[in-house]
This record gives sequence, C-alpha cells and structure tokens, in this order.
Amino acid sequence: MSRNSIARPVAAAIASASLLGVAAAQTEPFHMDEPVPTQDVSVEVLASGLTNPWGLAFLPDGRMLVAERPGDVRILGADGALSDPIPGVPEVYDDSQAGLFDVVLHPEFEANAFVYLTYAEGDKDSNALRVARARFDGEALQDLEVLWELSPRKKGGAHYGGRLVFLPDGTFVVTTGEGYRYRDEAQKLDNALGKMIRLNADGSIPSDNPFLGREDALPEIYSYGHRNPQGLLYDDVTGRLIAHEHGPQGGDEINIVEPGANYGWPIACYCKDYSGAQITPFEKVDGTTQPILYWRPSIAPSGFAIVRGDLFKDWEGDFLVGALAYNELRRVDMEGGAPVDQRSLLKDRDERVRDVRIGPDGAIYALVAETKRGGEDGKVLRITP
Repeated sequence: MSRNSIARPVAAAIASASLLGVAAAQTEPFHMDEPVPTQDVSVEVLASGLTNPWGLAFLPDGRMLVAERPGDVRILGADGALSDPIPGVPEVYDDSQAGLFDVVLHPEFEANAFVYLTYAEGDKDSNALRVARARFDGEALQDLEVLWELSPRKKGGAHYGGRLVFLPDGTFVVTTGEGYRYRDEAQKLDNALGKMIRLNADGSIPSDNPFLGREDALPEIYSYGHRNPQGLLYDDVTGRLIAHEHGPQGGDEINIVEPGANYGWPIACYCKDYSGAQITPFEKVDGTTQPILYWRPSIAPSGFAIVRGDLFKDWEGDFLVGALAYNELRRVDMEGGAPVDQRSLLKDRDERVRDVRIGPDGAIYALVAETKRGGEDGKVLRITP
C-alpha cells in the first residue's frame, strides 16, 4: 500500500458523503446512557492460568478448544483439566492487538474434523489477517492450509477483526478491521480492509457474492464500511447475520449484516476521534446502513452470542457482548428483533470478557482476562442463572 493511500485525508470521504446527502427518515438506533443496571448470575471457574484467551470452540466429546492470542491452542477437558499447547498451530504475529484470534469447527466437524483458525501473520512492518484450516486428530492439528489472506498487507498491530462464522449454505464469513491507520480504505472495494469477507469452506469464492464480476471490487467482499468488528454471529431462528464493531471515542455498533451493504465507517458514525476531534460531521449518510444499536461512550465490545434454549428462558433471543472498557458482560434485551434495554453482568468480578459463547448445555461460557492488557491469569467461566 502506498504512502499516499496511508495518509489520504478523511476529508475526501466526507466530501463524497456530502454529495450523497445526509440521510433522512431512517430508523433511529437504540442508545442507552451509562451506567446500566447490574444483574446477578452464578459463576463457576472451569479453568485458569490462560494467557489472553481469545476464542472458544466446543468439541462433540465434551472437551473445548481454547485459543490464546500469543499463538497457542489448548484443550480444556470435561473434567476441567487444561492441556499443554497442542501441536500444529501456525506461527502468528503477536504484538498489541495482533495474534491468534478465533477457533471454529466446521459444521460437519464429526465427519471431516476441520478446524478453522484466524490469526495475524507477518511482522510490524508487513502483516495480514489469515484464515487457515487443519484437521484435528483429537490431540493435534494436522495438514494446515492457508485458505485466505487479507490484501493489501499493512503496518502495525491494530484492528484485525478476525471473527469467523459459518452460514447455513456452508459458506463462512470472516470480519476484517481497517488496520487503524488505514480507515479510508474501509470505503473502497479494491481492498479487504474494513470488510466482511464471504468464502466457501475451501476458501474459494461463492458464485453469489454481491460484488462478483465488478472490476473495481474484490469478489470475496460481502459488506464494507466497517472499522474493527470483533463480534459475529448467525442466528438460526431469525436467519440474520449480526455483527458488532469498535468505534473510536464512542460509536461502537451492532449491525444486521446484509450482502453488499455499506456500514458507513468513516463517513458516518456516532463518534469522535480519540483526540476529541471530529472524524465526520455525519451520523447518517444516504447509501449507508444504520446500526440497530450504538454505544456512546464506547464499551469496547468483544465476543458475541445470542441466548437460545431453556436454561435462560427469560433471556431468549437476547445478545451477550463483552464490554472491555467496563470489565463486564452486557446483556442486550431484544424484543421483536430490536434492542430495548441493557444489563451489566459479572461487574463484581472486574475481569475483561474477550469471548462469550452459548454451550451445548445452554450455559454461557466466557473467556476473561484479569488485567486491562490481559495476561497469564485468563479464565474460562461457566455462567448459569
């Protein structure tokens, strides 16, 4: 990527927004002032001593795979025993926000044993998000192959996205950040920064991707205008792909992801820069899609789950989101497919929630780290009513 593209002022994007015109008569996204009320839950510590745990997958035999950001995957046994790092994990670029991110099982894992990993590869001067898959033999990863690499490569260890989810048609979507210093690239279709990427399970391009056949666009792009989406889920009940992403000083969002849609960053947001400067004068711009919820000030969202099942009957359909800035887990109360309220969970524990999942037993499983920067006392929590 050229120096000019790195330093290109956001004013050009704002000028484009001015030509489009400020959107009118759009549905207002939900917003709730801080602090939010707290809610009690029961918590069991299943494992401790992890280093920056970032991703969690449930194996059919009752064990779990836990990804640690420095580049290790461990097996958490049904008895609570935590293995040494398993062999076969690729070398990762570990610095700042860079490292190993998600670990996801193929929907037909019991037949093909495929495990998918997302991670940063390279060094501080040239690095990229990668998606790889390998076969899990019960103790190690075998035959690792890289399926996709973000282009262009970038400098610095910030804003990777890196969450991956499978859709019912067997394709998967992976989130990408805009690399922090490259925010204008999120509005361009000739690169993969600040996008949702959709691929077939083998890494090939689906024949119905929205920008397929356009000379000015990468065929793997599913949506664009994202900043740093670190939460992604597909809800089987509603058939919706849903993501959340970090804003800067405020402007964190939850979005319903539609193919071909533009989610606005950096020409439209409910935010300011970390310096307090205005990034854009527009919260809404024609041609961009509004979030269903935004947080201002930022909660720094991480991990994403939707509550389904009998264990938390009163929370059916609600969202769970880690709030790194507040050392808590947020429950977003959903009614009729729209957010109406929020509650703070785990506030008394004062731990940073990096990932959250609903387990096969209906319980909530959270990966937490003790300190602001993470560390060696990461834990796996099991949460029940």
